[in-house]
Amino acid sequence: MSRIGKKPIPLPSGVKYSVQGNTVVVEGPKGKVEQSIPAGIKLETKDGHVHAVREDDSQAAIHGLTRALVSNAIEGVTKGWSKDLDIVGIGFRAELKGKNTVVFTLGYSHQIEFPLPTGITAVVDPKQTRVTISGIDRQKVGQVAADMRALRKPDPYKNKGVRYADEKLKKKVGKTGAK
Repeated sequence: MSRIGKKPIPLPSGVKYSVQGNTVVVEGPKGKVEQSIPAGIKLETKDGHVHAVREDDSQAAIHGLTRALVSNAIEGVTKGWSKDLDIVGIGFRAELKGKNTVVFTLGYSHQIEFPLPTGITAVVDPKQTRVTISGIDRQKVGQVAADMRALRKPDPYKNKGVRYADEKLKKKVGKTGAK
């Protein structure tokens, strides 16, 4: 029994969806998102809500997944998705170069230019230590944030590096002197 799969998805006004084969296209005020859905799951609209309905119990494992993907697409075209990254370290910073490139200075011998994919925008705060990534596709926003974090993962000993704003780090104890 999929509890998530049975939950109805509220369909806000101004949002339309259409199923073309095994792809659902969601259009809203912020743009258009395409999401593939597995065979055996149908989407039905009842009184302003979208329901994910499976044909039989062989699709039970992907029922909740499909509902979550469609829900994320609907929320993306209405509100959008965003992730915040904090840059911690002396001399570590980020700056925007043009509209679609973020330049990181992370303690390496060179600066790192990170090109943004289409549909993703980045905003760097005035202190140059926080980057906000936003877009309508949740998966793409999360992947870009993960790629930026991978440029310099947080060091467990000094806690320097690029981290998510809500990430809690556990600082390790360094070496102790000889006795």
